[in-house]
Amino acid sequence: MAGGTVPHFQNDAGHATIEIGVKEFMCVGATPPFDHPHVFLDMGDDDEKVCPYCSTLYRYDPALKATETRPEGSLYVSRAA
Repeated sequence: MAGGTVPHFQNDAGHATIEIGVKEFMCVGATPPFDHPHVFLDMGDDDEKVCPYCSTLYRYDPALKATETRPEGSLYVSRAA
């Protein structure tokens, strides 16, 4: 995402599918300290991408903003130390 911050998503609830409003993003798995390596994923021309670490299926929904997810609560926000 040129000129912007790449959003990070987490899946603490173990959802099989998370809908997101971007095609380039990072998956962290669960919230640290239970996370997996933070991996950059790019859907390219596709509308879905599976994380190779946690097997979460991310599905693109252009109606969502970059920080919105369905179900809600999957945007990862780093906690300052």
